[in-house]
Amino acid sequence: MSAEGHPLGFAQHDHSTCMNDALAAADARCEEDGLRFTPVRRKVLEILLQDHRALGAYAILDKLREDGFGSQPPIAYRALDFLVANGLAHKIERLNAFIACADTNHAHTPAFMICRLCNAVAEELSSSARNALHEVARATGFKIERTIIEAEGICPSCINKTES
Repeated sequence: MSAEGHPLGFAQHDHSTCMNDALAAADARCEEDGLRFTPVRRKVLEILLQDHRALGAYAILDKLREDGFGSQPPIAYRALDFLVANGLAHKIERLNAFIACADTNHAHTPAFMICRLCNAVAEELSSSARNALHEVARATGFKIERTIIEAEGICPSCINKTES
């Protein structure tokens, strides 16, 4: 959450510090957990951190190719699988795209707010929605294995543009 009260993906902020902090946290996390943070995995995370917008695997692959990392789809998909499996990125099902995790310090169920006008994506923790869903599931005997909460709407920046 930013100082203005907007989720990070919708807030004005020092993005270079945001990126550097996220990469440092990923480095530390991989070191701590004994994970191999290969140059390709790191580059894919850098690509995801460049903007608070979800990117499809082929857009990521194009950027990898531009940076000399190869052009075979398995390169991007393996890196994305690693990042998602280790909580460093999320898949936005609605867009069939990926975004860097905004909070890699602990496991969580994020809620994604996706702007339908500019495709900006903001991540927020969704503990109350997750808890309500788990209670409904528990009451029916259903065991939830994975929860994805995605909402589509208009971000504050686009709202301000349409009101001007």
